[in-house]
Amino acid sequence: MAAFIFSCYPNVLLLLVLTSLTFGSLMVAFAVNFNQDVDITWGDGRAKILSKGKLLSLSLDKTSGSGFQSKNEYLFGKIDMQIKLVPGNSAGTVTAYYLRSEGSSWDEIDFEFLGNLSGDPYIVHTNVYAQGKGDREQQFYLWFDPTAGFHTYSVLWNPGRIVFYVDGRPIREFKNLEGFGIPYPKNQPMRVYSSLWNADDWATRGGLVKTNWTQAPFTASFRKFNANACVWSNGASSCSNSNATNNAWLSQELNSTGQKRLKWVQTNYMVYNYCTDTKRFPQGLPPECNVTTKA
Repeated sequence: MAAFIFSCYPNVLLLLVLTSLTFGSLMVAFAVNFNQDVDITWGDGRAKILSKGKLLSLSLDKTSGSGFQSKNEYLFGKIDMQIKLVPGNSAGTVTAYYLRSEGSSWDEIDFEFLGNLSGDPYIVHTNVYAQGKGDREQQFYLWFDPTAGFHTYSVLWNPGRIVFYVDGRPIREFKNLEGFGIPYPKNQPMRVYSSLWNADDWATRGGLVKTNWTQAPFTASFRKFNANACVWSNGASSCSNSNATNNAWLSQELNSTGQKRLKWVQTNYMVYNYCTDTKRFPQGLPPECNVTTKA
């Protein structure tokens, strides 16, 4: 269809090019290149950028896993990544995709995909750290096979909330509740990180199922990394003088439809919620759990 449109209306292509040059956020969408966007940080050759920068693969064997990080730091953004997870018997492996700041009082927003035995579902493990404190885990099954093809995993991070998305469907929302004395990640710029590593001491059924190294190497694939975000450089944000229309995500929140989709996921696919784990928190649930319940 696109080829038909461009052959009949060549000015459309010119318009798109000019638009992408004018608005940086569109340029990111059309010019994804891992060679330009990320640095491979560890793995001794187990991480590879392929297809002229359009594809990145991480692999894990008994000797080592692998990982990469974004070249840029961000202070708020809408981050998207398409990932195809480790197929087959992936028990013991973890594919991590997250944002994290530096220092001992770091902020962090986590997607971790916990491998499992063939035929058993992956668990999507999410967490939010603020000023070095996490323990805010929520876990979900997926409603599809994440190893059969690429799916989009996104984080919306703005001053008011953090929302985790899978294929555009919200699965978790963490609101800014600083007014109730609850820390929120808002002052520390973060990079995007991803890694594939062995965690068979805890990842699958609490560590009962170990990694089967006869299945190695394990491989996860990544494409279409898109950071529609405020780049932090030399102590300043790229959003300071940006067009507000391009940064609508800075004030984005879930509308009524989004809230219904969120509830659908949490009703049907949530398998763990720290806010209901009274055995783990015998002295009382974390304060944000009670605030959220009343909101």
